[in-house]
Amino acid sequence: MIDLSNLGQYRENNRIEAKKALGGLPHSIWETYSAFANTLGGLLLLGVEELADKSLHAVDLPDPERLVKEFWDQVNNPNKASVNILSSKDVTIETVDGKRIVVINIPRAERSYKPIYVDGNPLNTYRRNGEGDYRCTKEEYQAMVRDASVRT
Repeated sequence: MIDLSNLGQYRENNRIEAKKALGGLPHSIWETYSAFANTLGGLLLLGVEELADKSLHAVDLPDPERLVKEFWDQVNNPNKASVNILSSKDVTIETVDGKRIVVINIPRAERSYKPIYVDGNPLNTYRRNGEGDYRCTKEEYQAMVRDASVRT
């Protein structure tokens, strides 16, 4: 977990993704959900923008409770996310510099749950690399399916 009181010292990387989310739940969070779950896990910060110097800065979300409800509705929909690997402790509303943000802690998925994909399509399987979410190749997807097997 990062120290939210010093948010400005962090940068987006392979474990942190910031989304302003002032217009509602961004569609691109699902690529990040898949990517974090299929790699090392990470923090998705809603209500946080990346400034020109790459530092992170909180913006005040008008209705973070609505974003949290919308997120839970979608992550539990198998047509949106193949598997929900989160528990209630993984999604919280926090206050940073007097502004409310949503923090989603996405753990690394267990081998048996992988690949985590989105929009009901196994071809929409992502991995995290640096600051970005990248669609897996057919070979990467097949490797995750093979590795999820109960047999060694």
